Amino acid sequence: MKTLWSVDRLGRWSAFAVVALSCVALSSGAANGRESDDESEDGGKVPLTVSKAECGPEDHPETALQGQVPADLRAAGFKGFNCNLKLVSQSRGDGANWQSAEFKDRMGHTCGYHGTAFSTANRTHLGSPVVDLTNADRATPTGYLTSISMLDPWESLKVNAQRQLLAADNAHNGAGGPEVDIYDLSGDCRNPQLLASVAVGKADGSTGVPGTVIGHEGSWAPDGLTYYGGSPGQRIYYAVDTANPSEPKLITIYPNPIPNALTHGLSISDDGNRAYFATLSFPQATDVTNPNFVPTNGVLIADVSEVQERKPNPAIKLISTVIWRDGSIMQHTIPVRIDGKSYLIAVDEAGSGGITFAGWQASCAAGLPPFPMARIIDISDERNPRIVARLGLETHDPANCSKVLPDVVGLAIFTYGSHYCSVDNKDHTTTLACGYFNSGIRVFDIRHPRHAKEIAYFNPAGTTKPSPGSNHVTFGQWIAGGPDWCNAQVHLDAERGTLWTTCQDNGVLMLKFEHGVWPFEDSRTPPGEQN
Repeated sequence: MKTLWSVDRLGRWSAFAVVALSCVALSSGAANGRESDDESEDGGKVPLTVSKAECGPEDHPETALQGQVPADLRAAGFKGFNCNLKLVSQSRGDGANWQSAEFKDRMGHTCGYHGTAFSTANRTHLGSPVVDLTNADRATPTGYLTSISMLDPWESLKVNAQRQLLAADNAHNGAGGPEVDIYDLSGDCRNPQLLASVAVGKADGSTGVPGTVIGHEGSWAPDGLTYYGGSPGQRIYYAVDTANPSEPKLITIYPNPIPNALTHGLSISDDGNRAYFATLSFPQATDVTNPNFVPTNGVLIADVSEVQERKPNPAIKLISTVIWRDGSIMQHTIPVRIDGKSYLIAVDEAGSGGITFAGWQASCAAGLPPFPMARIIDISDERNPRIVARLGLETHDPANCSKVLPDVVGLAIFTYGSHYCSVDNKDHTTTLACGYFNSGIRVFDIRHPRHAKEIAYFNPAGTTKPSPGSNHVTFGQWIAGGPDWCNAQVHLDAERGTLWTTCQDNGVLMLKFEHGVWPFEDSRTPPGEQN
Protein backbone atom coordinates (compact mmCIF):
# COMPACT_ATOMS: atom_id res chain seq x y z
CA MET A 1 0.00 0.00 0.00
CA LYS A 2 1.24 3.49 -0.82
CA THR A 3 0.24 6.59 1.09
CA LEU A 4 -0.98 9.34 -1.17
CA TRP A 5 -4.08 9.91 0.96
CA SER A 6 -4.64 13.07 2.94
CA VAL A 7 -3.24 13.48 6.43
CA ASP A 8 -6.74 13.22 7.89
CA ARG A 9 -7.41 9.95 6.18
CA LEU A 10 -3.99 8.61 7.05
CA GLY A 11 -4.61 9.57 10.65
CA ARG A 12 -7.93 7.75 10.67
CA TRP A 13 -6.31 4.61 9.29
CA SER A 14 -3.54 4.85 11.84
CA ALA A 15 -6.09 4.97 14.62
CA PHE A 16 -7.32 1.56 13.46
CA ALA A 17 -3.90 0.07 12.75
CA VAL A 18 -1.98 -1.92 15.32
CA VAL A 19 1.28 -3.75 15.73
CA ALA A 20 1.57 -7.04 17.57
CA LEU A 21 3.67 -7.21 20.68
CA SER A 22 4.21 -10.95 20.56
CA CYS A 23 4.54 -13.34 17.65
CA VAL A 24 1.29 -15.28 17.70
CA ALA A 25 -0.83 -17.30 15.29
CA LEU A 26 -4.58 -17.01 15.02
CA SER A 27 -6.85 -19.73 13.67
CA SER A 28 -10.22 -18.82 12.17
CA GLY A 29 -9.77 -15.37 13.67
CA ALA A 30 -9.37 -16.60 17.27
CA ALA A 31 -6.14 -16.97 19.22
CA ASN A 32 -5.01 -20.53 19.76
CA GLY A 33 -2.04 -19.64 21.95
CA ARG A 34 0.61 -21.20 19.70
CA GLU A 35 3.64 -19.21 18.64
CA SER A 36 4.10 -18.65 14.90
CA ASP A 37 7.29 -20.66 14.56
CA ASP A 38 9.33 -18.42 16.77
CA GLU A 39 11.20 -21.67 17.34
CA SER A 40 12.13 -23.69 14.26
CA GLU A 41 12.11 -27.48 14.08
CA ASP A 42 15.86 -27.68 14.55
CA GLY A 43 15.54 -25.96 17.92
CA GLY A 44 16.92 -22.56 16.92
CA LYS A 45 15.30 -19.17 16.60
CA VAL A 46 14.18 -18.16 13.12
CA PRO A 47 17.14 -16.05 11.92
CA LEU A 48 16.52 -12.40 11.10
CA THR A 49 19.15 -12.03 8.35
CA VAL A 50 20.51 -14.10 5.49
CA SER A 51 24.16 -14.63 4.58
CA LYS A 52 25.76 -12.14 2.19
CA ALA A 53 26.37 -12.96 -1.47
CA GLU A 54 29.95 -13.72 -2.49
CA CYS A 55 30.80 -11.40 -5.38
CA GLY A 56 33.08 -11.84 -8.38
CA PRO A 57 36.33 -9.93 -9.00
CA GLU A 58 34.83 -7.56 -11.59
CA ASP A 59 31.84 -6.64 -9.44
CA HIS A 60 31.26 -3.43 -7.49
CA PRO A 61 30.08 -4.81 -4.16
CA GLU A 62 28.51 -2.96 -1.29
CA THR A 63 31.01 -0.97 0.74
CA ALA A 64 29.29 -1.12 4.13
CA LEU A 65 26.48 -3.26 5.52
CA GLN A 66 24.49 -5.68 3.39
CA GLY A 67 21.76 -3.59 1.74
CA GLN A 68 23.20 -0.24 2.81
CA VAL A 69 23.81 2.88 0.73
CA PRO A 70 25.75 4.98 3.26
CA ALA A 71 25.02 8.68 3.70
CA ASP A 72 28.35 9.78 2.19
CA LEU A 73 27.66 7.86 -1.03
CA ARG A 74 24.19 9.37 -1.24
CA ALA A 75 25.62 12.87 -0.81
CA ALA A 76 28.32 12.30 -3.45
CA GLY A 77 25.90 10.78 -5.96
CA PHE A 78 25.36 7.04 -5.67
CA LYS A 79 27.15 5.15 -8.48
CA GLY A 80 25.48 1.78 -7.86
CA PHE A 81 26.47 -1.66 -6.61
CA ASN A 82 26.42 -5.01 -8.37
CA CYS A 83 27.23 -8.55 -7.30
CA ASN A 84 26.92 -11.46 -9.75
CA LEU A 85 24.52 -9.41 -11.89
CA LYS A 86 25.38 -6.97 -14.66
CA LEU A 87 23.22 -4.55 -16.63
CA VAL A 88 22.78 -5.56 -20.28
CA SER A 89 20.02 -3.17 -21.40
CA GLN A 90 17.72 -0.47 -20.09
CA SER A 91 14.62 1.48 -21.13
CA ARG A 92 14.17 4.41 -18.79
CA GLY A 93 11.37 6.30 -20.56
CA ASP A 94 9.40 8.38 -18.04
CA GLY A 95 10.32 5.97 -15.25
CA ALA A 96 8.04 3.44 -13.56
CA ASN A 97 6.01 2.96 -10.42
CA TRP A 98 4.80 -0.11 -8.54
CA GLN A 99 4.40 -3.18 -10.72
CA SER A 100 5.54 -5.03 -13.84
CA ALA A 101 4.28 -8.05 -15.77
CA GLU A 102 5.62 -10.33 -18.52
CA PHE A 103 4.22 -12.44 -21.36
CA LYS A 104 5.89 -14.65 -23.96
CA ASP A 105 3.80 -15.10 -27.11
CA ARG A 106 3.69 -18.02 -29.54
CA MET A 107 5.88 -16.14 -32.03
CA GLY A 108 8.75 -16.02 -29.56
CA HIS A 109 8.44 -12.45 -28.37
CA THR A 110 9.07 -11.61 -24.72
CA CYS A 111 7.05 -8.58 -23.68
CA GLY A 112 7.19 -6.50 -20.54
CA TYR A 113 4.50 -4.20 -19.18
CA HIS A 114 4.80 -1.78 -16.29
CA GLY A 115 2.89 0.99 -14.61
CA THR A 116 3.69 4.67 -14.32
CA ALA A 117 2.43 7.35 -11.95
CA PHE A 118 -0.93 9.05 -12.42
CA SER A 119 0.71 12.28 -13.49
CA THR A 120 0.82 14.40 -16.63
CA ALA A 121 3.51 17.03 -15.98
CA ASN A 122 6.58 16.72 -18.21
CA ARG A 123 5.41 13.36 -19.52
CA THR A 124 6.58 12.00 -22.87
CA HIS A 125 3.94 9.23 -22.87
CA LEU A 126 1.06 8.51 -20.52
CA GLY A 127 -0.04 5.08 -19.37
CA SER A 128 1.65 1.69 -19.12
CA PRO A 129 4.56 1.10 -21.52
CA VAL A 130 4.84 -2.09 -23.58
CA VAL A 131 8.51 -3.10 -23.88
CA ASP A 132 9.95 -5.67 -26.28
CA LEU A 133 12.46 -7.75 -24.29
CA THR A 134 12.99 -10.47 -26.89
CA ASN A 135 16.61 -9.43 -27.28
CA ALA A 136 18.01 -9.16 -23.79
CA ASP A 137 20.56 -6.56 -24.88
CA ARG A 138 17.94 -4.30 -26.44
CA ALA A 139 14.91 -3.37 -24.31
CA THR A 140 12.66 -1.46 -26.74
CA PRO A 141 9.33 0.29 -26.07
CA THR A 142 6.70 -0.59 -28.67
CA GLY A 143 3.58 1.12 -27.35
CA TYR A 144 1.60 2.49 -24.41
CA LEU A 145 -1.66 1.30 -22.88
CA THR A 146 -3.91 4.23 -22.03
CA SER A 147 -7.30 2.77 -21.05
CA ILE A 148 -8.49 4.10 -17.69
CA SER A 149 -6.92 1.44 -15.44
CA MET A 150 -3.65 1.47 -17.37
CA LEU A 151 -3.07 5.16 -16.68
CA ASP A 152 -1.94 4.02 -13.23
CA PRO A 153 -2.51 0.33 -12.42
CA TRP A 154 -0.55 0.69 -9.14
CA GLU A 155 0.01 -2.90 -7.90
CA SER A 156 -2.73 -4.58 -9.92
CA LEU A 157 -1.01 -5.11 -13.29
CA LYS A 158 -0.93 -8.89 -13.80
CA VAL A 159 -0.70 -11.41 -16.68
CA ASN A 160 -2.50 -14.73 -16.84
CA ALA A 161 -0.38 -16.96 -19.09
CA GLN A 162 -2.95 -19.74 -19.41
CA ARG A 163 -5.61 -17.52 -20.98
CA GLN A 164 -3.12 -15.04 -22.44
CA LEU A 165 -4.66 -12.03 -20.74
CA LEU A 166 -3.35 -8.85 -19.11
CA ALA A 167 -5.51 -7.13 -16.49
CA ALA A 168 -5.45 -4.20 -14.11
CA ASP A 169 -7.91 -2.36 -11.93
CA ASN A 170 -8.35 1.40 -11.71
CA ALA A 171 -5.89 2.18 -8.95
CA HIS A 172 -5.04 5.79 -9.72
CA ASN A 173 -2.90 7.13 -6.86
CA GLY A 174 -3.68 3.96 -4.90
CA ALA A 175 -7.46 4.34 -4.80
CA GLY A 176 -9.03 4.97 -8.19
CA GLY A 177 -12.38 3.46 -9.05
CA PRO A 178 -14.40 0.35 -9.96
CA GLU A 179 -13.02 -0.26 -13.46
CA VAL A 180 -11.24 -3.46 -14.51
CA ASP A 181 -9.39 -3.44 -17.84
CA ILE A 182 -8.51 -6.64 -19.73
CA TYR A 183 -6.26 -7.04 -22.78
CA ASP A 184 -5.78 -9.96 -25.15
CA LEU A 185 -2.12 -10.99 -25.58
CA SER A 186 -2.73 -14.07 -27.74
CA GLY A 187 -1.50 -12.45 -30.95
CA ASP A 188 1.61 -10.29 -30.93
CA CYS A 189 2.26 -9.43 -27.27
CA ARG A 190 3.88 -6.20 -28.41
CA ASN A 191 0.43 -5.00 -29.45
CA PRO A 192 -2.13 -5.94 -26.74
CA GLN A 193 -5.78 -5.72 -27.79
CA LEU A 194 -8.27 -4.12 -25.38
CA LEU A 195 -11.17 -6.45 -24.60
CA ALA A 196 -12.87 -4.61 -21.73
CA SER A 197 -12.71 -1.51 -19.58
CA VAL A 198 -15.70 -2.01 -17.29
CA ALA A 199 -16.86 -0.52 -14.01
CA VAL A 200 -17.60 -3.80 -12.24
CA GLY A 201 -18.77 -2.33 -8.93
CA LYS A 202 -22.23 -0.84 -9.37
CA ALA A 203 -25.02 -0.51 -6.87
CA ASP A 204 -27.61 -1.79 -9.40
CA GLY A 205 -25.71 -5.03 -9.99
CA SER A 206 -25.58 -4.47 -13.76
CA THR A 207 -22.05 -5.89 -13.89
CA GLY A 208 -22.55 -8.66 -11.37
CA VAL A 209 -23.58 -8.56 -7.74
CA PRO A 210 -24.39 -5.08 -6.41
CA GLY A 211 -21.36 -3.56 -4.76
CA THR A 212 -18.73 -0.85 -4.85
CA VAL A 213 -15.04 -1.55 -5.31
CA ILE A 214 -11.97 0.69 -5.56
CA GLY A 215 -8.83 -0.47 -7.33
CA HIS A 216 -5.42 -0.86 -5.69
CA GLU A 217 -4.09 -4.46 -5.80
CA GLY A 218 -5.01 -7.45 -7.96
CA SER A 219 -4.19 -11.03 -8.89
CA TRP A 220 -5.48 -13.75 -11.20
CA ALA A 221 -6.69 -17.20 -10.25
CA PRO A 222 -4.32 -19.50 -12.18
CA ASP A 223 -7.05 -20.70 -14.56
CA GLY A 224 -7.71 -17.11 -15.61
CA LEU A 225 -11.45 -17.33 -14.95
CA THR A 226 -11.36 -15.02 -11.92
CA TYR A 227 -9.52 -11.80 -11.23
CA TYR A 228 -9.28 -10.82 -7.56
CA GLY A 229 -8.73 -7.35 -6.15
CA GLY A 230 -7.70 -5.90 -2.81
CA SER A 231 -8.97 -2.50 -1.68
CA PRO A 232 -7.23 -1.27 1.50
CA GLY A 233 -9.38 1.80 2.00
CA GLN A 234 -12.54 -0.32 1.92
CA ARG A 235 -10.99 -3.18 3.92
CA ILE A 236 -12.26 -5.67 1.32
CA TYR A 237 -11.12 -8.26 -1.17
CA TYR A 238 -13.29 -8.86 -4.22
CA ALA A 239 -13.68 -11.42 -7.01
CA VAL A 240 -14.47 -10.63 -10.66
CA ASP A 241 -15.74 -13.22 -13.16
CA THR A 242 -13.54 -13.11 -16.28
CA ALA A 243 -14.83 -16.26 -17.99
CA ASN A 244 -15.88 -13.88 -20.76
CA PRO A 245 -12.99 -11.41 -20.65
CA SER A 246 -14.98 -8.90 -22.67
CA GLU A 247 -17.63 -8.74 -19.94
CA PRO A 248 -16.06 -8.90 -16.46
CA LYS A 249 -18.61 -9.09 -13.65
CA LEU A 250 -18.34 -8.69 -9.90
CA ILE A 251 -18.94 -12.03 -8.12
CA THR A 252 -18.59 -11.18 -4.44
CA ILE A 253 -16.99 -8.91 -1.86
CA TYR A 254 -15.21 -10.26 1.23
CA PRO A 255 -14.52 -7.89 4.13
CA ASN A 256 -11.39 -8.54 6.16
CA PRO A 257 -12.67 -10.63 9.11
CA ILE A 258 -10.08 -9.21 11.52
CA PRO A 259 -11.55 -6.14 13.25
CA ASN A 260 -9.98 -2.86 12.11
CA ALA A 261 -7.46 -4.60 9.84
CA LEU A 262 -6.89 -3.48 6.27
CA THR A 263 -6.47 -5.47 3.06
CA HIS A 264 -3.83 -5.53 0.35
CA GLY A 265 -2.38 -8.08 -2.08
CA LEU A 266 -3.22 -11.75 -2.50
CA SER A 267 -2.57 -14.95 -4.40
CA ILE A 268 -4.65 -17.98 -5.32
CA SER A 269 -3.76 -21.69 -5.20
CA ASP A 270 -3.34 -23.64 -8.44
CA ASP A 271 -6.73 -25.32 -8.02
CA GLY A 272 -8.42 -21.99 -7.36
CA ASN A 273 -9.80 -23.13 -3.99
CA ARG A 274 -7.55 -21.23 -1.60
CA ALA A 275 -6.77 -17.55 -1.26
CA TYR A 276 -3.77 -16.20 0.61
CA PHE A 277 -4.81 -12.67 1.56
CA ALA A 278 -2.58 -9.98 3.03
CA THR A 279 -4.00 -8.50 6.21
CA LEU A 280 -2.17 -5.49 7.48
CA SER A 281 -1.49 -3.04 10.24
CA PHE A 282 -0.51 0.57 9.64
CA PRO A 283 1.36 1.52 12.83
CA GLN A 284 2.69 4.78 14.15
CA ALA A 285 5.82 5.05 16.26
CA THR A 286 3.90 5.02 19.53
CA ASP A 287 2.26 1.70 18.67
CA VAL A 288 5.52 -0.27 18.82
CA THR A 289 5.56 -0.61 22.60
CA ASN A 290 1.88 -0.04 23.37
CA PRO A 291 0.63 -3.22 25.13
CA ASN A 292 -3.00 -2.41 24.27
CA PHE A 293 -2.60 -2.93 20.54
CA VAL A 294 -3.73 -6.20 18.97
CA PRO A 295 -1.83 -7.85 16.07
CA THR A 296 -3.32 -7.60 12.59
CA ASN A 297 -0.36 -7.83 10.19
CA GLY A 298 0.08 -11.14 8.38
CA VAL A 299 -1.76 -13.61 6.17
CA LEU A 300 -5.31 -14.95 5.99
CA ILE A 301 -5.72 -18.40 4.46
CA ALA A 302 -9.27 -18.62 3.10
CA ASP A 303 -11.47 -21.16 1.33
CA VAL A 304 -12.66 -19.60 -1.96
CA SER A 305 -13.94 -22.84 -3.50
CA GLU A 306 -17.49 -21.52 -3.77
CA VAL A 307 -16.18 -18.65 -5.90
CA GLN A 308 -14.19 -21.09 -8.01
CA GLU A 309 -17.27 -23.30 -8.47
CA ARG A 310 -19.48 -20.27 -9.18
CA LYS A 311 -22.03 -21.15 -6.53
CA PRO A 312 -24.81 -18.57 -6.08
CA ASN A 313 -23.97 -16.05 -3.35
CA PRO A 314 -20.59 -17.70 -2.73
CA ALA A 315 -19.21 -17.70 0.79
CA ILE A 316 -15.51 -17.15 1.47
CA LYS A 317 -14.49 -18.96 4.65
CA LEU A 318 -11.49 -18.18 6.84
CA ILE A 319 -9.30 -21.22 7.55
CA SER A 320 -6.42 -19.75 9.54
CA THR A 321 -4.39 -16.64 10.18
CA VAL A 322 -0.71 -16.11 10.90
CA ILE A 323 0.28 -12.76 12.42
CA TRP A 324 3.70 -11.27 13.21
CA ARG A 325 5.00 -8.37 15.24
CA ASP A 326 8.18 -7.49 13.34
CA GLY A 327 6.65 -5.91 10.25
CA SER A 328 3.64 -4.04 8.94
CA ILE A 329 1.71 -3.09 5.78
CA MET A 330 1.79 -6.71 4.60
CA GLN A 331 2.05 -6.50 0.79
CA HIS A 332 1.53 -9.80 -1.04
CA THR A 333 1.89 -13.59 -1.04
CA ILE A 334 3.12 -16.38 -3.35
CA PRO A 335 2.17 -20.04 -2.75
CA VAL A 336 5.09 -22.32 -3.65
CA ARG A 337 6.36 -25.86 -3.33
CA ILE A 338 9.96 -26.41 -2.24
CA ASP A 339 11.22 -29.97 -2.44
CA GLY A 340 7.60 -31.14 -2.58
CA LYS A 341 6.46 -29.23 0.53
CA SER A 342 3.96 -26.34 0.58
CA TYR A 343 5.14 -22.90 1.63
CA LEU A 344 3.98 -19.33 1.29
CA ILE A 345 6.20 -16.37 0.49
CA ALA A 346 4.90 -13.32 2.37
CA VAL A 347 6.35 -9.85 1.89
CA ASP A 348 5.86 -6.79 4.07
CA GLU A 349 6.03 -3.19 2.88
CA ALA A 350 6.83 -1.50 6.21
CA GLY A 351 8.82 -2.35 9.29
CA SER A 352 7.79 -2.83 12.89
CA GLY A 353 6.99 0.84 13.48
CA GLY A 354 5.63 1.84 10.08
CA ILE A 355 6.94 4.20 7.42
CA THR A 356 8.27 7.23 9.30
CA PHE A 357 11.68 8.06 10.71
CA ALA A 358 10.12 8.20 14.18
CA GLY A 359 8.75 4.70 13.59
CA TRP A 360 12.16 3.40 12.58
CA GLN A 361 13.68 4.94 15.71
CA ALA A 362 10.99 3.39 17.91
CA SER A 363 11.55 -0.03 16.33
CA CYS A 364 15.27 0.21 16.94
CA ALA A 365 14.73 1.21 20.57
CA ALA A 366 12.44 -1.80 21.03
CA GLY A 367 14.96 -4.18 19.45
CA LEU A 368 12.74 -4.78 16.42
CA PRO A 369 13.69 -4.54 12.72
CA PRO A 370 12.92 -1.04 11.44
CA PHE A 371 12.43 -2.08 7.80
CA PRO A 372 10.27 -4.72 6.09
CA MET A 373 11.42 -8.02 4.62
CA ALA A 374 10.22 -11.18 2.90
CA ARG A 375 9.56 -14.31 4.94
CA ILE A 376 8.76 -17.96 4.25
CA ILE A 377 5.79 -19.68 5.92
CA ASP A 378 5.26 -23.44 6.13
CA ILE A 379 1.63 -24.10 5.10
CA SER A 380 1.82 -27.88 4.82
CA ASP A 381 -0.75 -27.83 7.63
CA GLU A 382 -2.93 -24.97 6.45
CA ARG A 383 -4.66 -24.68 9.81
CA ASN A 384 -1.34 -24.19 11.56
CA PRO A 385 0.91 -22.04 9.33
CA ARG A 386 4.40 -21.41 10.74
CA ILE A 387 7.04 -18.86 9.85
CA VAL A 388 10.29 -20.70 9.10
CA ALA A 389 12.51 -18.01 7.56
CA ARG A 390 12.99 -14.25 7.48
CA LEU A 391 14.98 -12.73 4.63
CA GLY A 392 16.34 -9.65 6.36
CA LEU A 393 19.56 -7.93 5.35
CA GLU A 394 22.11 -6.45 7.73
CA THR A 395 20.21 -3.16 7.42
CA HIS A 396 17.24 -4.87 9.12
CA ASP A 397 19.17 -5.83 12.24
CA PRO A 398 18.33 -3.47 15.13
CA ALA A 399 21.92 -3.89 16.31
CA ASN A 400 22.94 -1.88 13.23
CA CYS A 401 20.49 0.99 13.68
CA SER A 402 23.15 3.49 14.70
CA LYS A 403 24.95 2.83 11.40
CA VAL A 404 21.85 2.82 9.21
CA LEU A 405 19.48 5.52 10.46
CA PRO A 406 21.82 8.40 9.49
CA ASP A 407 21.45 7.31 5.86
CA VAL A 408 17.72 8.02 5.81
CA VAL A 409 17.43 11.23 7.82
CA GLY A 410 14.84 13.44 6.09
CA LEU A 411 13.30 10.51 4.21
CA ALA A 412 10.12 8.57 4.88
CA ILE A 413 7.87 5.84 3.49
CA PHE A 414 10.22 3.33 1.77
CA THR A 415 13.96 3.12 2.20
CA TYR A 416 15.69 -0.15 3.11
CA GLY A 417 12.63 -2.38 2.85
CA SER A 418 11.02 -5.04 0.69
CA HIS A 419 7.97 -4.73 -1.55
CA TYR A 420 7.44 -7.32 -4.32
CA CYS A 421 9.05 -10.73 -4.83
CA SER A 422 8.90 -13.49 -7.44
CA VAL A 423 10.06 -17.09 -7.69
CA ASP A 424 11.51 -19.08 -10.56
CA ASN A 425 8.83 -21.78 -10.48
CA LYS A 426 5.92 -21.99 -8.04
CA ASP A 427 5.69 -25.78 -8.35
CA HIS A 428 9.41 -26.42 -7.85
CA THR A 429 10.90 -23.34 -6.27
CA THR A 430 14.64 -22.79 -5.96
CA THR A 431 15.00 -19.03 -6.18
CA LEU A 432 13.38 -15.88 -4.81
CA ALA A 433 14.05 -12.46 -6.37
CA CYS A 434 12.83 -9.29 -4.67
CA GLY A 435 12.84 -5.54 -4.91
CA TYR A 436 14.12 -4.00 -1.65
CA PHE A 437 13.65 -0.29 -2.55
CA ASN A 438 16.94 1.55 -1.68
CA SER A 439 18.73 -1.80 -1.30
CA GLY A 440 17.99 -2.70 -4.92
CA ILE A 441 17.20 -6.08 -6.45
CA ARG A 442 18.13 -9.01 -4.21
CA VAL A 443 18.23 -12.68 -5.26
CA PHE A 444 18.04 -15.55 -2.74
CA ASP A 445 18.65 -19.30 -2.87
CA ILE A 446 15.67 -20.77 -0.96
CA ARG A 447 16.13 -24.46 -1.79
CA HIS A 448 16.58 -24.95 1.96
CA PRO A 449 13.99 -22.51 3.32
CA ARG A 450 15.30 -22.37 6.89
CA HIS A 451 18.74 -21.57 5.58
CA ALA A 452 18.00 -19.18 2.72
CA LYS A 453 21.02 -17.27 1.45
CA GLU A 454 21.67 -14.34 -0.83
CA ILE A 455 23.40 -15.08 -4.15
CA ALA A 456 23.26 -11.80 -6.10
CA TYR A 457 22.17 -8.18 -6.02
CA PHE A 458 22.00 -5.13 -8.25
CA ASN A 459 21.43 -1.62 -6.96
CA PRO A 460 21.34 0.88 -9.85
CA ALA A 461 23.07 4.22 -9.79
CA GLY A 462 21.03 7.19 -8.63
CA THR A 463 19.56 9.40 -11.34
CA THR A 464 20.42 13.09 -11.59
CA LYS A 465 17.24 14.13 -13.41
CA PRO A 466 13.74 13.21 -12.17
CA SER A 467 11.61 10.67 -14.00
CA PRO A 468 8.12 12.20 -14.28
CA GLY A 469 6.35 8.81 -14.28
CA SER A 470 7.95 7.76 -10.98
CA ASN A 471 6.09 7.91 -7.68
CA HIS A 472 9.51 8.26 -6.06
CA VAL A 473 9.33 11.74 -7.63
CA THR A 474 5.61 12.45 -7.11
CA PHE A 475 5.86 11.45 -3.44
CA GLY A 476 8.65 13.99 -2.95
CA GLN A 477 11.17 11.33 -1.87
CA TRP A 478 13.50 11.51 -4.87
CA ILE A 479 16.85 13.23 -4.31
CA ALA A 480 19.24 13.82 -7.20
CA GLY A 481 21.94 11.15 -7.11
CA GLY A 482 20.23 9.21 -4.32
CA PRO A 483 19.40 5.49 -4.56
CA ASP A 484 16.35 4.45 -6.58
CA TRP A 485 13.18 2.72 -5.44
CA CYS A 486 13.37 -0.87 -6.77
CA ASN A 487 10.06 -2.44 -5.84
CA ALA A 488 8.32 -4.19 -8.76
CA GLN A 489 7.95 -7.87 -9.57
CA VAL A 490 11.20 -9.45 -10.81
CA HIS A 491 11.06 -11.76 -13.83
CA LEU A 492 13.60 -14.60 -13.92
CA ASP A 493 14.60 -16.44 -17.11
CA ALA A 494 16.59 -19.62 -16.47
CA GLU A 495 17.18 -20.33 -20.17
CA ARG A 496 18.87 -16.96 -20.76
CA GLY A 497 20.30 -16.60 -17.26
CA THR A 498 18.70 -13.18 -16.90
CA LEU A 499 16.20 -11.21 -14.90
CA TRP A 500 14.37 -7.99 -15.61
CA THR A 501 12.36 -5.63 -13.51
CA THR A 502 11.69 -1.92 -13.12
CA CYS A 503 13.12 0.58 -10.68
CA GLN A 504 11.14 3.77 -10.43
CA ASP A 505 13.74 6.29 -11.60
CA ASN A 506 15.73 3.99 -13.92
CA GLY A 507 12.78 2.31 -15.67
CA VAL A 508 13.22 -1.16 -17.19
CA LEU A 509 16.47 -2.95 -16.30
CA MET A 510 17.58 -6.19 -17.98
CA LEU A 511 20.27 -7.95 -15.94
CA LYS A 512 22.39 -11.03 -16.59
CA PHE A 513 23.72 -13.40 -13.93
CA GLU A 514 27.49 -13.89 -13.81
CA HIS A 515 30.04 -16.23 -12.23
CA GLY A 516 27.75 -19.26 -12.53
CA VAL A 517 25.62 -18.38 -9.50
CA TRP A 518 22.30 -18.92 -11.33
CA PRO A 519 20.41 -20.76 -12.69
CA PHE A 520 20.81 -23.79 -10.47
CA GLU A 521 20.80 -27.19 -12.12
CA ASP A 522 17.12 -27.71 -11.35
CA SER A 523 15.94 -24.11 -11.89
CA ARG A 524 13.18 -23.69 -14.47
CA THR A 525 11.07 -20.64 -15.34
CA PRO A 526 7.94 -21.81 -17.16
CA PRO A 527 5.64 -18.95 -18.20
CA GLY A 528 3.05 -18.03 -15.60
CA GLU A 529 4.80 -19.74 -12.68
CA GLN A 530 6.70 -16.81 -11.22
CA ASN A 531 3.99 -14.95 -9.29
